[in-house]
Amino acid sequence: MLAHLFDERNPAVTRSVESLIATAHAADRHVGLCGQRPSSDSDFTRFLIEAGIDSVSVTPDSFASVKHPVASAEAEG
Repeated sequence: MLAHLFDERNPAVTRSVESLIATAHAADRHVGLCGQRPSSDSDFTRFLIEAGIDSVSVTPDSFASVKHPVASAEAEG
């Protein structure tokens, strides 16, 4: 019922994610994310890779469709 109120692509959210990743890495910490968004939105997954995330968990049925965008983003980075 509340899903329409939230958008992970909101600039405030993406800045927060980038900041969290940078802060964690500065403290020598690993950053991972699990959730539906990386499974269903390859652009958001690419954003996470470009932001420097260490790991992303996806649903088993989306692995094949997420694998290529992740490999491509990692190769470019």
